[in-house]
Amino acid sequence: MKNQRIFPGIILLGFGLYFLLQQYNLVLFKDFFNWPTVLCIIGAAFLGEAYGGKQTHAILPGVILFGTGLHFHLVGHLTFWPSHIGVLLLIVAIGFLMQASKTKSSSIQGILLLIIAIITVYYDQLISKFGLSETALANSAPYWPFLVMGLGIYILFIKKK
Repeated sequence: MKNQRIFPGIILLGFGLYFLLQQYNLVLFKDFFNWPTVLCIIGAAFLGEAYGGKQTHAILPGVILFGTGLHFHLVGHLTFWPSHIGVLLLIVAIGFLMQASKTKSSSIQGILLLIIAIITVYYDQLISKFGLSETALANSAPYWPFLVMGLGIYILFIKKK
């Protein structure tokens, strides 16, 4: 019964602090009173439930919500922070890996998303490092969606354990 108090307790504490800071105009960070902060509060509540209440199913939504909120805070304030869709894939990959670590289950989803995230975030650097030409990749670009979808169909319908 004690575990069921963690999520609502953190939600109420987080939003209470949020509204208190807003009421007294105490700004900790520029642009603090916006939707990424709300995502961080809800994500922190899920993570508190996951680790404090031993509800491992709450790790993934906690990491996704907190990480997404943190990402949108950092992208506007840190010049080195990438503003790429791959960062969101990276956040989901971290969530899968953290959940797999805690539940001692397979981490293949996290590893696959991590690889895709690294490729998307560092695409330009990888192309130049391996000496690949943009034209060769541009010519093959129309076929990549079919390759990815084919791999998904294979995993879903053809591959059996």
